[in-house]
Amino acid sequence: MRFPVVLFDLDGTVVDSGSMILASMRHAAQEVLGLDAPDEVLSAAVGGPGLEAQMHALAPDRVEELVTVYRAHNEPLHEALSCCEGIEDVLVRLKAEGRQLGVVTAKRRRTVDLAFARLPIEHLFGVVVAGDETERLKPDPQPLLRAAQRLDAEPESCAYVGDSPFDIRAAKAAGMHAVAVTWGGIHDRALLEAEGPDAIVDHASELLDVL
Repeated sequence: MRFPVVLFDLDGTVVDSGSMILASMRHAAQEVLGLDAPDEVLSAAVGGPGLEAQMHALAPDRVEELVTVYRAHNEPLHEALSCCEGIEDVLVRLKAEGRQLGVVTAKRRRTVDLAFARLPIEHLFGVVVAGDETERLKPDPQPLLRAAQRLDAEPESCAYVGDSPFDIRAAKAAGMHAVAVTWGGIHDRALLEAEGPDAIVDHASELLDVL
């Protein structure tokens, strides 16, 4: 196998949460700021340096209130959360091949646990690095390197799979194989291509060919 360790972003890569995230961003912007922002503005920082940074981009002086309103809207939506199409089969296949799998996400651990409570996939991952477990967040490579360290793996033996430009930048900065996926519903394919990933795929089954 090319990459004995495969790390995944969570939102928009493993779990189909893109529409939930945008809905909650839209709700917070309207509720707190009275702002009807276009989706490309709301989604610009999604998948990167965390929820606080996303809200700081909207209104630097209202971050705490925006975060509170966002979470109150977003967390109940996890009751309807599902996996991205085909990804669970791919995870099972990769695990059966003897690979070590992990999750590296900007989500705080409490919200990750909401997703795992809904979807029975946690057992497939040997490590989870959440956004509140590292000092720096993507696109900084620290979270990815932390996951590799916990799995006793060298970065060059790892691939990182994600749906945002921040994921690709983090993977490349960490010295990992960068795989972009297009099904997240947040970032356009053109934005992913501009980051120069090592591979870009449109369906989960295609991951088996690039890993």
